[in-house]
Amino acid sequence: LICYDEELVRSNCRRYYNAMKCEERGNRVTYAGKAFINMSMCNLVNEENLYLDVVSGGELYTAYKAGFPLERIYFHGNNKSDYEIDLGVRLGIGRFIVDNIHELEVLNSIAQEYGRVQKVYLRITPGVEAHTHEYIKTGQLDSKFGFPVIGDTVYDAIKR
Repeated sequence: LICYDEELVRSNCRRYYNAMKCEERGNRVTYAGKAFINMSMCNLVNEENLYLDVVSGGELYTAYKAGFPLERIYFHGNNKSDYEIDLGVRLGIGRFIVDNIHELEVLNSIAQEYGRVQKVYLRITPGVEAHTHEYIKTGQLDSKFGFPVIGDTVYDAIKR
């Protein structure tokens, strides 16, 4: 049994929201659904005016069923299936965070099928070496997460 203190969660949401001066500057605080997601948490995140980051079709579907505002959903993750991309485009989510050219090509193709231009963020790997366990390194140039900052890959992605 896992119990959450709703008031503490709400208090933390508000602290981040206020610290980021979201109202006056238009900044966004995004809750990572992979931390914990169900319909009640989606409702809480919505009520606190946060955005929602999802990493799977299941998380996206949960947010959709909870009535979370689709334009405030970001779909992250480096291994989205074509079905998950299709679901996100079909539902009209806010943005996809794109990790590679293949994903961008699939996304563009699916968006064209629906007559849409999908908003995206490109995930860039900065080419930094962290002194940590190799399984949790994500910033090096050969990372599976994102486009390497060196070379033409990012430029090519932007042109698409």
